[in-house]
Amino acid sequence: MTQALKDLAAHLEAARPDCILGTEVAFGELTVTVTLAALVPFCDFLKSDQTCRFSSLVDITAVDHPDRERRFDVVYHFLSMYQNQRIRVRTEVREDEMVPSLIGVHKSANWFEREVFDMFGILFSGHPDLRRLLTDYGFRGYPLRKDFPTTGYTEVRYDEEQKRVVYEPVKLVQEYRQFDFMSPWEGAEYVLPGDEKKGA
Repeated sequence: MTQALKDLAAHLEAARPDCILGTEVAFGELTVTVTLAALVPFCDFLKSDQTCRFSSLVDITAVDHPDRERRFDVVYHFLSMYQNQRIRVRTEVREDEMVPSLIGVHKSANWFEREVFDMFGILFSGHPDLRRLLTDYGFRGYPLRKDFPTTGYTEVRYDEEQKRVVYEPVKLVQEYRQFDFMSPWEGAEYVLPGDEKKGA
């Protein structure tokens, strides 16, 4: 399988050298890094080329690297049922850049691009309906960014007096609990609840 992926990588590099920045075979999967400008033509080539025939877009996701200038990796997973192969296409994007939409090549990109927009805040140019998909209408921030707070910004509850759903700033009623992961068989160095009965 690894040799087949290396052959595919060599075919792609020979056929589209203008698009590809690098290829890597790791853990039985081929990852191709492409330029942002060449993303749509390259994915169209993957679908139409007889050697590739990656006709199914399986998923689109992103990876956040806040310390990098090009903060996000937008990652596409494709499947060729004809060749029984999978490929990962990756492109790097700055926070202020827009990614060209793949809807013209793969209709299934519609849902996936909305999901990436909702979770990471990455914009897709040419998308017909780029609205939030998983979070609420008034939601602030993007939950899968590394700088998003673990508690969020607001909490939602139903108010019985107002007879409606209300949004409030997050209030933590207790500190995060501290757990003791020491094995009970090794014996704790402090008195556990119930130990006082032992001496009686």
